[in-house]
Amino acid sequence: MKPTITILYCPKCGWMLRSAYIAQELLTTFVDDLYGVTLVPSEISGRFSVAIDGEVLFDRKIEGRFPEIKELKQLVRDVVNPAKDLGHSDKK
Repeated sequence: MKPTITILYCPKCGWMLRSAYIAQELLTTFVDDLYGVTLVPSEISGRFSVAIDGEVLFDRKIEGRFPEIKELKQLVRDVVNPAKDLGHSDKK
């Protein structure tokens, strides 16, 4: 079964649009590799994390910043389809 990405975001911080943009980018890039992307509003203020089937790939609190979309695509690719070429978003 294809994996599902979960984006946990703080609605009080206004991060829903950022989360939707990230979901769109991931769904476009990994159209054949993902089951879907779920946006989940957090009950805890300041939360923003991205997980694949429960395994956290990126957590804003741990990293102290938001992920760059290029970085996030690389993290997702490494889990869902390591052989996938990301073109200009790939590691140098």
